[in-house]
Formats: sequence, C-alpha cells, structure tokens
Amino acid sequence: MVKMSWAEICQDPTLRDLPYKIQTDKWGNIVMSPATNEHGIYQAKIVALLSKLMNEGTIISECSVQTSEGIKVADVAWASEKFMQNNRGKSPFDEAPEICVEILSPSNTKMEMEEKKELYFARGAKEFWMCDKKGSISFYKNTGPLEHSNIIEGFPGTLSV
Repeated sequence: MVKMSWAEICQDPTLRDLPYKIQTDKWGNIVMSPATNEHGIYQAKIVALLSKLMNEGTIISECSVQTSEGIKVADVAWASEKFMQNNRGKSPFDEAPEICVEILSPSNTKMEMEEKKELYFARGAKEFWMCDKKGSISFYKNTGPLEHSNIIEGFPGTLSV
C-alpha cells in the first residue's frame, strides 16, 4: 500500500477532478464521499451569506484541517484575519478556522458529523455548523448547542434551495 502526503494527494492529476470530497482517516487512507447537487447549492448559499454578512476575514470552501484522526475537509469555513496571518499558505491547516461548516450528504452519518465536530473543536474551532438535507442549520460551540451563531450575527437557521 502506498501512502501519500496531503500535498501529493492535492497534486495528483488522477484525483484532481473526482466528483468526491477527499479526506484521510487516522491511518492515512484516502476516504471519498460523493456530493449531491443539493450539497453544492447549500455550500454556495452559505458562502454567499457569509460574504454578505462579514466585512472581514476569509471564507474557505473545502478547508482541509489536520486532526488527530487524519485530514478532515470542512465544506465551508470562516477564518479571522489573525487566523489567516498565522496559517496562510498551509495545506492542510494545523488548526481549525473559527467556524467550520459541514453539509450532510446521503453518504454522511450523524455519528460521523459528531466526530468531525469534536475534531474541529480539538483543533481550535470556535463554532461548528451543520446543515441538514432540508437546509436547517444547527450551531454549536465546544460546550454544546447554540440558538444562533455568536460570531456571525444574523446568519439564518434555515436555507432555501
């Protein structure tokens, strides 16, 4: 079995155009998850809303984070200017941006999302958002659920397709 670094995975032309999200597990194995068009629509809507509501920071789609269980890729993330000053040019990031967002796909389980939430918090995320298949968003901090985001004022709890 050939092990590849994250940089090698990102540069491999045979993996570049796959219609799957690529991550690694704690043993360095590549894990792929297919994404639906609805997944892409929700991802684009979240990026657009973040762009509208935030005048500072950086919005990142497909944000790779090195965790204790391998490299996880948040569908969307928001990072402060300070975070970007400390982490610009790194891939994957050694720490998680302040907000990590996951959009449930048919191939995802709630247990998988709970694990990713804890992994992002362990790497410094301040909030974790999860968008379900109907566009409802759940907000969390490391101590439990939130009614709304404490970082992005006015972010809606439901998205329409």
